[in-house]
Amino acid sequence: MEAIIVILQAGIANGTVLLFATLGEIFAERSGVMNLGVEGMMLLGAMSAYSVTIATGNPWLGLLVAMLVSGLLSQIHAYITITLKADQVVSGLALTFLGTGISLVLGEGLSKAGAVSLVPVYSVPLLSAIPILGKIFFTDQSVLVYFGFILAPLAWFYINRTRPGMHLRAVGEYPSAADALGINIFAMRYAYVFLGGMLAGLAGGTISLAISPGWFSEMTTGGQGWIAVGLVIFAQWDPFKAMFGAYIFGALNRVILDIQLPKVILGIANPFFYHTYLGFFLQMIPYAFTILVLVIGSHEANRKRMGAPAALGIPYVRGERGL
Repeated sequence: MEAIIVILQAGIANGTVLLFATLGEIFAERSGVMNLGVEGMMLLGAMSAYSVTIATGNPWLGLLVAMLVSGLLSQIHAYITITLKADQVVSGLALTFLGTGISLVLGEGLSKAGAVSLVPVYSVPLLSAIPILGKIFFTDQSVLVYFGFILAPLAWFYINRTRPGMHLRAVGEYPSAADALGINIFAMRYAYVFLGGMLAGLAGGTISLAISPGWFSEMTTGGQGWIAVGLVIFAQWDPFKAMFGAYIFGALNRVILDIQLPKVILGIANPFFYHTYLGFFLQMIPYAFTILVLVIGSHEANRKRMGAPAALGIPYVRGERGL
């Protein structure tokens, strides 16, 4: 039981990274803009957060800079897809390459920088005393994990129960109708792409300053940005489902690591310990699932059944018939 609690506790921490990135992409896609540059923005955020924290000794300032820098990077994608009306998939992929390249160049040498101040870890009084659940959710977790517990419900409430959230859904579903009501389609899409970039930057900063402290070049994020993109479809653009999916994937990643360590499991020789190549197949599982989800979600009929915004990926041209 203790081993299971440790795995689930680590899964919640790891899942928080995916949660931030997934929520950011949900906001962007709810406005009608698909951004496949999440991985690049996360890498830039991780590098910026770590670099600024080394220079200032303040991890909160590092996280703030990470969010701003990644948000600004997202505006390149916004300009290309919203103003120039270019293909969103191609632009998003280019953004990943750009963010990765910038982070690798500017992050050169950071891996040898030494110790750095990290985001504090706390146990919540009273709640941490709850049997099992208290240890998993509220014991020795980063402050950012607790922030994730609050952010997902707030995102759901904002999207589904507020007037600005209704405007967001209108822009992503029926932009021409929203435009007729006086909603500025272009400004809103720019704003939500920026918000998505900021949350991707926060996800990157969470890795380098809380979950896996340090800067390890492109291995820092380990492809989690792509998993976040897949989780958006898996969650059907719903923040609560995204929260559930992020924590499940976080726990799965931890299980994949832990299952390769013991020589014996339940009295049986562990094949993943003695045959290293089997471990590689285990590590493929999250990414294979992501590819499967993206393939399923790429079909327009499937996306409609799953609740995708009707105008997702479609540039808006004022006065044009259709959406």
